[in-house]
Amino acid sequence: MKKYLKIFFTLIFFLTPQTVLPQTDKGEKTTMAENFKTAAFAGGCFWCIEHAFQNITGVYEAVSGYMGGFSENPTYDEVCSGESGHLEAVLVKYNPEETDFEILIDFFFLQIDPTDNSGSFADRGPQYKSAIFYKSDEEKLQARKKIENLNKSGLYDKPVATDLIEFTKFYPAEEYHQDYQRKNPLKFKMYKKGSGREAYINSIKEKKAKSLKKNNFTYSEIQKRLTPLQFSVTQEDKTEPPFENEYYNNTKKGLYLDIVSEKPLFSSEDKFDSGSGWPSFTKPLSPDVIYEKKDSKFFMKRTEVRSTYSDSHLGHVFDDGPKPEGLRYCINSASLKFIPYEKLDEYGLSRYKKLFEKQ
Repeated sequence: MKKYLKIFFTLIFFLTPQTVLPQTDKGEKTTMAENFKTAAFAGGCFWCIEHAFQNITGVYEAVSGYMGGFSENPTYDEVCSGESGHLEAVLVKYNPEETDFEILIDFFFLQIDPTDNSGSFADRGPQYKSAIFYKSDEEKLQARKKIENLNKSGLYDKPVATDLIEFTKFYPAEEYHQDYQRKNPLKFKMYKKGSGREAYINSIKEKKAKSLKKNNFTYSEIQKRLTPLQFSVTQEDKTEPPFENEYYNNTKKGLYLDIVSEKPLFSSEDKFDSGSGWPSFTKPLSPDVIYEKKDSKFFMKRTEVRSTYSDSHLGHVFDDGPKPEGLRYCINSASLKFIPYEKLDEYGLSRYKKLFEKQ
């Protein structure tokens, strides 16, 4: 980030020594590289974009770096000066059997403010602009189509300003920038929240969720399809009894779907026994399948979790989960539909099978 930013959390980043952690599973994931493709995106702070892409199905590596400039081997200081022409970017290595370029674009747009043409959130300057780097005319056309659709969607008050730039040489950033969230989780959390990125992302995901619900579901249709308990939990924000629900102690291998939209939300690979009496997960399948809201009901301050596919209430997220993320997504069974591993093909969810095969 620019050293001159007048924001207190920015100073903390550079005055505190960097923590060095052992190699994570990120390195292990790159052993199956022969059929992989690469894509690159710029969306302001590369710490945030890197971390976001590390958590979606089909992505096996995300690397912070620099792209789009006119000098070779730029340093962080040179890029921060804005004079090298480079953007902070992230190189994404993905398996085309599990995801594709268009899915990555959709996900990317949910991590940024694509209408900002002079920077990204707290970071200002051309080096922090958003961009999609394309490798072919087909990819350029796909990206352009996505932008056209976003401009028609009503999600934004201004037109999309994300640049489309031809894919050129990518320069990895200095080692202390790589996996920044895992090395420095507290400082990363402070930055993402303090910069305004976190609140903005949740506001856009909420807006998108409400639009999807309005266009795809009616109140009466949902009421007919769900049991009274499922309806009261998902549509009236109720909570089912602990230890007296369908999935709290389910140990079978498979995916947990949104009961309303029947879109996948969580994997059994991320489920753990929290002792709470409700299904608990360390993370969602992907950051874009849920959004968070402040919940002050019952004189408590909690963070509600809702589905971006149907705007249904799912549960809450707490910061008392297992490391490394330290999160516990406490989800109502009544908001979920479980599909065992053996039936993933039957439900058109074959691409998720590799989640279990890698274990």
